[in-house]
Amino acid sequence: MDESTRSLTPAECWELLRSKEFGRLAFHLAEEVHLTPINYAVDHETLLFRTAEGSKLLAVVMNDDVAFEIDEYDDRSARSVIVKGRARLLPEDEAHRAENVPLRPWVDQEHKYNVVEIVPTKVSGRQFDLTRPWLRISKG
Repeated sequence: MDESTRSLTPAECWELLRSKEFGRLAFHLAEEVHLTPINYAVDHETLLFRTAEGSKLLAVVMNDDVAFEIDEYDDRSARSVIVKGRARLLPEDEAHRAENVPLRPWVDQEHKYNVVEIVPTKVSGRQFDLTRPWLRISKG
């Protein structure tokens, strides 16, 4: 990595994950990889999200291997965290965990009563100092 890029520590990754509520979930369904936005919450060192019946739930049941990504940026830097792990539909006696974290649906949750947990096998992150070289290009 060059001087403008550095790896985030595990603590920094979890701090960023706890500060956000929206990310992208990648999962396998049949022979395809899908990528979809989800809102989520951190519960200890796992991620929780709600979903209705459909492709995300079917994918988790058929193949629990998932990846999840969040990022943020401003004028000076960008940070990104990637979580690789295993997803599982929480049984009814564990689904109550979603009530103890700030898992707020962005759309009507009338049918989103299934709670899925992502247990990380790897969490990594990077920070990029944005040099924005186009600001130094002179018009001559």
